[in-house]
Amino acid sequence: MVTRAEAAATTRTALLAAASDLLDTGGPDAVTLRAVAARVGVSRGAPYGHFENKEALLARLAIDAWTSLAQEVERLRAAPGPTPAARLEGAVSTLVGVARRRPHLYALMFSTPADEPQAAQAAGRLQRAFLDIVADVVGPSQALSYAALLMSSAHGIAGLEVSGHLSKEKWTVDGDELVRLLIAAIASAR
Repeated sequence: MVTRAEAAATTRTALLAAASDLLDTGGPDAVTLRAVAARVGVSRGAPYGHFENKEALLARLAIDAWTSLAQEVERLRAAPGPTPAARLEGAVSTLVGVARRRPHLYALMFSTPADEPQAAQAAGRLQRAFLDIVADVVGPSQALSYAALLMSSAHGIAGLEVSGHLSKEKWTVDGDELVRLLIAAIASAR
């Protein structure tokens, strides 16, 4: 027999999955509590039992994305074998990859207010994981500066690629090559 708590958790998971699908296909405007409920097959009011409003639902999607990205960077750092520079390249590529695969989610992550406590906590976890992986390449004293450079570069690369302004046809390099060049330059400067 399924408990009430298990049923609620299952419904919440289904609501988040439906919202995620709607976000991917139509952006934030496509995500309404009514559309999410319809997709899951629950009453119109059911999402309100889990999320105060649409903004809370979208914030949860962003929080989950930040958390997932932090976990991936943590896994990259702990992976045996690759050099620190290769791990760093993987971390930057992972961030750019989110923008490529899920541009609406990526935009949502960076448009969620930085003062939203749970989003700030999840983004902070990513920042700490990223700082650790950067410090492995440049040392702890310069990690913050290089991490800011790399994050802003990754964000720029992602934005230019998603908008179609960065391509091999236009520049003879793509985002992956730019990430490799950037990491190689940073690693060789050390």
